[in-house]
Amino acid sequence: MRQEIRFAGFGGQGIVLSGYITGKAAAVYDEKQAIFTQSYGPEARGGACSAQLVVDTEDIDYPLVSQPDITVIMSQEAFNKFAKDSKPGSTMIVDQDLVETDMEGENVYRVPMTRLAEEMGKRIVANIVMLGAFTAVTGLISKDAMLESVKSSVPPKTIDLNVKAFEAGYEYARQQKEGS
Repeated sequence: MRQEIRFAGFGGQGIVLSGYITGKAAAVYDEKQAIFTQSYGPEARGGACSAQLVVDTEDIDYPLVSQPDITVIMSQEAFNKFAKDSKPGSTMIVDQDLVETDMEGENVYRVPMTRLAEEMGKRIVANIVMLGAFTAVTGLISKDAMLESVKSSVPPKTIDLNVKAFEAGYEYARQQKEGS
C-alpha cells in the first residue's frame, strides 16, 4: 500500500537525515520499497527544507510525493509552506512548541520534539525524537526496523543518546495516540 510522507522543517534540524533513516528502515529492515528525495530553500541552514519519501509493499512506479498521507513538520515556516499540500484527512505530526496551528482532528498530533530533546541536554536529537513519534503514530515502519536504522545511521558514540531520544518520542506519541 503506497504511502507518501513529507518531513519538513528548517535546515539544520536533521530533516533530510530523518527521511534517509526512514527510507533505510523501510527498505533494509522492513523489506518494503522506498524512494527518498529532498529539497532545500535558498539557505542551507535556517531556510525551509523537506524530505519526501514514498513507501510501498509493491514496486513504486512514480517516485514523487504529490499529496502526502503523512506530514511531519518541525518549524512554522515549513508548516506555512507545506501543510496545505497534505491529503485531506491525512496524518499530521507537528512540533507543538515550534508550530502554531489551529488544526484539529483525530489525525493531528502535537509532540514537543525539540523540548524533549532539550530535556536530554541535546537539542540536536529532536529529529530522532520526531522519528520515535512518527513510528508510534503511523505504524508504517516497525519500531525494531526504525531503531536499527537509527543505530546504523548515527555516529557510534551517539547511539545511546539517539536511542533514548527515539524512545522519548515514541512513548510520548504512543500515549497521545492511546488517549485520542
